[in-house]
Amino acid sequence: MIFSFLLFLAFFTAVGISSWLKSQGTKKDYYLASSSIAPWLVGLSAVATNNSGYMFIGLIGYTYIAGLSSIWLMLGWICGDFVASLFVHKRLHKATENNSEVSYAGVLANWYGESRDGLQRLIGVISLLFLLTYAAAQLVAGSKALHVLLSWPIWSGAVVGAVVVALYCLAGGIRASIWTDAAQSVVMIGAMALLLAVAVSSLGGFGGTLDALGQIDGFLNVLPSDLPVPGISGWILFTFGWFVAGASVIGQPHVMVRFMALEHSQKMVQARVWYYTWFVVFWVMANGVGMLSRVYLPEAGSFDAELALPTLAQELLSPFFVGMILAGIFAATMSTADSLLLSCSAAITHDIIPHSLEQPWILKLATVLITSIALLIALANNQSVFSMVIMAWSGLGSAFAPLLIAQSLGRRPSQLLAIIAITLGFTTALLWRHFGLHNMIFEGVAGIAAGLITLYAVPERALSLNVSRSDPD
Repeated sequence: MIFSFLLFLAFFTAVGISSWLKSQGTKKDYYLASSSIAPWLVGLSAVATNNSGYMFIGLIGYTYIAGLSSIWLMLGWICGDFVASLFVHKRLHKATENNSEVSYAGVLANWYGESRDGLQRLIGVISLLFLLTYAAAQLVAGSKALHVLLSWPIWSGAVVGAVVVALYCLAGGIRASIWTDAAQSVVMIGAMALLLAVAVSSLGGFGGTLDALGQIDGFLNVLPSDLPVPGISGWILFTFGWFVAGASVIGQPHVMVRFMALEHSQKMVQARVWYYTWFVVFWVMANGVGMLSRVYLPEAGSFDAELALPTLAQELLSPFFVGMILAGIFAATMSTADSLLLSCSAAITHDIIPHSLEQPWILKLATVLITSIALLIALANNQSVFSMVIMAWSGLGSAFAPLLIAQSLGRRPSQLLAIIAITLGFTTALLWRHFGLHNMIFEGVAGIAAGLITLYAVPERALSLNVSRSDPD
């Protein structure tokens, strides 16, 4: 088991480090791989980054508890993601080409070519805060898997993941992240398919599997049964909430930077075909494994549902394939952690500090520093992976999605109005969660609504004022 895990880990590290052979040593290459990534690589990388420790640890744990009704989370999320992509992804890529920016914050702040440093710094600071939490969640997910399967101390997985990610990110920047994402994506889906096939076969095929699932009270109910608002209304609120959560992907710098790195905006459709095909397969398998885990691992008060996948693998598979599953889980956490850490580095070196200090050695120093901070957060935090990821995801989506949507649709808000919308959006989302209202509907609904209302409440005439009058920068 340890041999196969280390074998795959070494493979991922080698793929990432080898990217230095194509490195051009420029900041655009470090941040955006010189906008030269092929559609299939963009698609697989975006899927691996999006479907991280959240899916392999958090979502499977949620499905273990909720049963079949968890499919509404999946359907809402993918549909929201898809609808948002129809009018944002290509426009974001074109804006990246037009203003020659190299970071998500830079493109969002300087969409029409004007320099709005105050807005860019605000986006950079918010990105840094939430992405650090998100990165820490990935390291926590890796730690949980190694703790269960290898009996390593709970801190060791976070340390191993941080070291490996830092090594190949330093070697090739975003290109290293994208290359390893593609390799990790294949291993991740192979590991899930293997476990799913063995679990179904051990229960006597699909018929036996359905019988076993049917014996768990309420587990095959299509509609969620424990919603704050009962009945059809509660189901609609639940599904719509996750639809907005899926649409919030456009506010995630670490995912959207993949589409910004595409070699040409005319190839966006190809990238999206790869992305959504792989995405659907991942989610179906994750839901299947989560449900089957409940059959093999009956619910107990002391059992951590987020450990369902590694525990099930240990029960059903030989040591070599358990190592493969572990590598798949670890790959999932690393494929997102590296993207998050690079986005944090970009936030510091390109968005927050003056551009005159933006030197190659500073970029790499920032990557090491950010990795170390994320590791410390992971070692100190006891929250669930699911909770940490959703909090970061909703905060980023609420802050940035309204501005990106408005600008993609031709709106031209002043710097001051954009700052107000961003601040109000993520503040609303945080307060919504703080007061427990997220139990009724996803906090991103309130946050994004607040941002959009702010951006569209001011008359178009005021929004189109000359930059010199409306923007002090």
